[in-house]
Amino acid sequence: MNITSREQQPTNSVDNAKSAVNPDVTGLSGILSNAAACINALGNGYESIAGKLTQLQDRLTHGRFHLAVLGQFKRGKSTLLNALLGEEVLPTSVVPLTAIPTFIRNGERLSARVQFQNGQDQQWAQVETSDQLREFLTEYVTEEGNPNNEREVTQVEVFYPSPLLNQGVVLIDTPGIGSTFRHNTEATLNFLPQCDAALFLVSADPPITEVEVKFLRQVRSKVSRLFFILNKVDYLDNRDRRAALNFLRTVLTEQANLPADASIFCVSARQGVASQVEGNDALWETSGMAELERHLVKFLVDEKAAALREALGRKAADALAEAAMRLRLALRSLEMPLHDLQQRLAKLETKIREARRQRETTGDMLAGDRRRMHEFLEQTSEQLREKASEYLRGIVQETLARNGQAGEDEVKNALAEAIPGYFEHQVGQTTELFTKRTAETLKPHQQRADELIESVRKTAAELFNVPYHAPDSARAFEMVHRPYWVKHKWASSLIPIPSGLVDRSLPASIQRKRIRKRLLEQVDNLVVANVENLRWATFQSIDQTFSQFASTLDRRLAETVDATHGAIHAAMERRQSHSDAIASEVAQIGTATMELEQLRADLNSAIAGSRAGDTHERA
Repeated sequence: MNITSREQQPTNSVDNAKSAVNPDVTGLSGILSNAAACINALGNGYESIAGKLTQLQDRLTHGRFHLAVLGQFKRGKSTLLNALLGEEVLPTSVVPLTAIPTFIRNGERLSARVQFQNGQDQQWAQVETSDQLREFLTEYVTEEGNPNNEREVTQVEVFYPSPLLNQGVVLIDTPGIGSTFRHNTEATLNFLPQCDAALFLVSADPPITEVEVKFLRQVRSKVSRLFFILNKVDYLDNRDRRAALNFLRTVLTEQANLPADASIFCVSARQGVASQVEGNDALWETSGMAELERHLVKFLVDEKAAALREALGRKAADALAEAAMRLRLALRSLEMPLHDLQQRLAKLETKIREARRQRETTGDMLAGDRRRMHEFLEQTSEQLREKASEYLRGIVQETLARNGQAGEDEVKNALAEAIPGYFEHQVGQTTELFTKRTAETLKPHQQRADELIESVRKTAAELFNVPYHAPDSARAFEMVHRPYWVKHKWASSLIPIPSGLVDRSLPASIQRKRIRKRLLEQVDNLVVANVENLRWATFQSIDQTFSQFASTLDRRLAETVDATHGAIHAAMERRQSHSDAIASEVAQIGTATMELEQLRADLNSAIAGSRAGDTHERA
């Protein structure tokens, strides 16, 4: 086993792992490749458009489908993942695993990367066998190797060569619910919006619990697509299996408000692992894992990848429309009388100056909205301080009252258990609140910016009598959040309270009052520290979102000016220099314009095909 630090990372990281979204990616990928080559051939002034097309092609080639596995402790999540991978890669345990997410990605060889909260260098391991990989992971993701996550691990990534992962799937093993601390559940819920789908795992023994139903209700609002797995059916005979399945369906329908025909897959993950290790195809089918795998791959190809192809195809069509408009403006500028060209260019420059003035005004309004958002954050933080103080003070009072002579250790344990769950819950609520409020605040700015930028394009199109194409909005107001999964390190420890000679000489009742007073003072400090942790993370997200929004608007305006004024001005300069190559250039532009139109037609056909396929599958 080869374990390395950040300075010695192996070369087969996820960044270098090649994977296709689905087998049918070649068509759209080929169109994007041809489009980028065509745009590159146009030379100076078209580099940004060619860059966009190249980025779109890269997103298509390396598209990721994030599939989380959710479930209560000991339902068999890790065993199910091992079955999908084909061998025992992830550790399984009779005790809960720690609250650490594990991401399983495609890789050329077995390896793993561990990241830490406290600034330690990340650890890499390159191994030869799955046993070695499992042994390495055991040191970080199990209570046996890393009790209470004392190593402060924040994330583990596993790289593994697998046919399923090679199709763009990233499997995510999440902390089990209902087994250790409430903040495991809260952290999982906060992460779920970043997933494309989830496998919700239950088993027949015991049947689905009230805790799981409550968790499922929360999950449904955060994940658009759920697959239900009834595991451990190999322990049941046919009659009991039918009864367990009917019971689960009844609970899902009546208590979780799911449709009566929701898909439920009956599997034995344990048999699935055994069949893969033994190479027993018949057992793989019998275990139910074959049907689940086929369904996941079909969903990936028919729905997820189709939606990705349509979205990327639309963006590519917009880029080609921009290039075609630029070519037509250049062509008209080369063909019309020079005097007419100068007059029309002057009118366009007047419009551009007006647009830039309006952009400055928008910048002032944006700065005001950012300031008001900060003020709202301060108000929200103060309210949270009051709520958290009341909640934690109540825990101190209740613990002292319940245990009579309860000392510092009892209070410390009670707070250590309560604080992470309470504040992880506040993370989810605060993120949702500020995401919504930021979108509402920036949406009018987005609309004004769209109108401003399109007014320049429309003016150019009207002045030079060329077709006009309105692209989709750039969606510049998306909220910037914590990267992927970052667990907060919540402060929950109390400083030891020395009793002192004075305390020991006082009556017991007065001693308790003095201890209670000091405990409550420390609770106030814990509240300030934890609320500040959340406030500062939100403050940074707000600033990054507004800065990103402003820079996106400036870039879009600059690109629009370059696409219109730049193309026309360059043509006028060539006219004024009496270039002998103008006739040849006109012919080349005409040919390039026809090529772009053909590529746009190909893209539109590809988009229509993706939409039709997705509609057919949903029907």
